[in-house]
Amino acid sequence: MGFYDRSDHTRKRASHLLTGLISGLVSGVLVLTLSLSLLFTQTTLFSPAPSVGSDSSTDEGAVPVQKVSVDVNSNITEGVKKVQPAVVGIVNRKKSDDPFGLQTEEQGTGSGIIFEKKEERARVVTNHHVVAGSDEVVVVVNDGKSEKKVRGKVLGSDESADLAVLEIPDEKVTSVAPFGNSDTIKAGEPAIAIGNPLGMEFSQSVTAGVISSPHRKITVSGNLSMEVIQTDAAINPGNSGGALINTVGQVIGINSMKISKEGVEGLGFAIPVNEAKPIIDQLIRYGKVKRPFMGIALKDLDTITAIDKQATLHLPASVTDGVVILDIAAGSAASKAGLSRLDVIVSLDEQKVTNGSDLQSYLQKEKKIGDRMKVTYYRNGKKQTTTIILQEG
Repeated sequence: MGFYDRSDHTRKRASHLLTGLISGLVSGVLVLTLSLSLLFTQTTLFSPAPSVGSDSSTDEGAVPVQKVSVDVNSNITEGVKKVQPAVVGIVNRKKSDDPFGLQTEEQGTGSGIIFEKKEERARVVTNHHVVAGSDEVVVVVNDGKSEKKVRGKVLGSDESADLAVLEIPDEKVTSVAPFGNSDTIKAGEPAIAIGNPLGMEFSQSVTAGVISSPHRKITVSGNLSMEVIQTDAAINPGNSGGALINTVGQVIGINSMKISKEGVEGLGFAIPVNEAKPIIDQLIRYGKVKRPFMGIALKDLDTITAIDKQATLHLPASVTDGVVILDIAAGSAASKAGLSRLDVIVSLDEQKVTNGSDLQSYLQKEKKIGDRMKVTYYRNGKKQTTTIILQEG
């Protein structure tokens, strides 16, 4: 059996006690060191961060900071910078019936675009409906620093094209808006509208969107249609006559109208600048638009029912485009050429006519008063031709 030595146990116990004491002292030093280190780290991590943009001069001991500024530029801001000063406000004023009140009173407001400056005068294009019925037109020019109101002279106005040209002194005019090429625009490209929605309180407001359709045909009155640019950039009352521009700062359209029905958004329309240019030139030269005139009232063939195309017009099934003559003015070019009511015009000078907008556009762009023009048409189902000598409308 084994022997138990008591003295050896005592020596071992003393050795264990000494070892434990030394280990405890070492552990305590380590814990104290780690605690101090952690406390310093927490203090550093959770100290309040200096605020960006605060003054670089700080109290003693504070961390110095620098001011940070951001300069945001884009194609839109650059385009707006070029055109915005050339967009003006237009106030339509009419004589007052009140003998004790002001001589004229405001009837409405719109927008306009300064497109020319020479010989101490500047010219402004706007919509006909902005200045229609006015006894006085006031143009509000904003040079970016202040507004100045000047009286505008109406050089000419045309209801059919919904365009008018004004003339003003050029004292405060600092910018002229360049015209672009509306024939090259594409659906989806950026479009920027500048104008005065709801009056001068929101003058030179900028809205942006895209070209929804570069060539949209809409009916403006009766059977008359016109081709316009459709955009989803916000256009509101007061924007009429303002600029629709591209991102390089060129005017591509003259804002004219919108569809405002409950639940409808983003349907604004502008007159293409290429369509407006010849009108503007004539308004400056003659005070009106001298149009080659056929002397007919029209209806687009695509608005006629299939039954009426066969039963009333007796058209072949292959004829789907054209314009129907509803009426002819006595003594007009069309009357002298032998055209009759319910004739269906399908081409002019061998150029296909799809609708009334095509016909009006061809006359305006390609023909002059006194020109001869070949007209191809259907009468009672038979294809015929005649030649018209165009008169002034």
